[in-house]
Amino acid sequence: MKVTEHIAQSEGKTLFSFEIIPPRKGKNIQELYNNIDPLMEFNPPFIDVTTSREEYVYIERDGLFDRKITRMRPGTLGICAAIKHKYNVDTVPHVLCGGFTKEETEYLLVDCHYLGINNVMALRGDAMKHQSYFEATKGGHTYAKGLVEQMVNLNQGKYLHDVMEIDDYCDFCIGVAGYPEKHIESPSLQTDLKRLKEKVDAGADYVVTQMFFDNQKYFNFVKAAREIGITVPIIPGIKPLAIGKHLQLLPQVFKIDLPEDLIKAVESCKNNKEVRQVGIDWCIQQSKELIDFGVPVVHYYSMGKSSNVKAIAKSVF
Repeated sequence: MKVTEHIAQSEGKTLFSFEIIPPRKGKNIQELYNNIDPLMEFNPPFIDVTTSREEYVYIERDGLFDRKITRMRPGTLGICAAIKHKYNVDTVPHVLCGGFTKEETEYLLVDCHYLGINNVMALRGDAMKHQSYFEATKGGHTYAKGLVEQMVNLNQGKYLHDVMEIDDYCDFCIGVAGYPEKHIESPSLQTDLKRLKEKVDAGADYVVTQMFFDNQKYFNFVKAAREIGITVPIIPGIKPLAIGKHLQLLPQVFKIDLPEDLIKAVESCKNNKEVRQVGIDWCIQQSKELIDFGVPVVHYYSMGKSSNVKAIAKSVF
């Protein structure tokens, strides 16, 4: 079932969903199951599965180092199929511009169709570690809008190079990212909203936001989005703080602001156990306020760990 169909059938009730990260190469999938199992009691209608782009590794050979490209967390589609089979829940694989050609993207989407996966998240992706700015893969998309257009074309039976008569069309429900505090590379929030509208106008069916810790930023974002004509569901994505270092890491990586009350609460903690509880309590209050606002779904960035998300969900759902 599509994400938008889950929302439509919820009869105004806020749904619970979360995002997981595929295990690194050499890890057992059971570790992933162990983190999903505790969250299934809250009946998530769908689970997002991230995709990691390629990265460089250095392999020593005879005292010298060869630079090789690899993917440390492959298997997104395999994880999606495994989750769908084990839990009978819909999955949303993330599809990236970075690291993939248009042809590779088409093959990936065809595989999704064969597996019965009809929800996809279209994302540009990040720059590689050695790049100052995002650089499109040769033969790939530069922006998520292009990904959305390719997905819409497949829904209409239009493939990249082949003209054919088909009787089995793809039917993807397409999600895209939104940024309540604007994308790091955007010159302004208003410019960023225009780019979001372009993705929606191209065919995106819903939006999931980057994490935020001040709900007012989300409320303002939704209001501004509606004012420029974005009418699709806008799902808030939130994350509980877990360690003291998050005060520095999250603003640095995601270019977001943390509320002063949250900063003071974390700085008063004696250890990470206390920080974790502060993060849970803050996220509970965030969740309750968002539900009161009438959001269709509260989407949690679990980062592969479920214990704090479970504690939050038990108090909210």
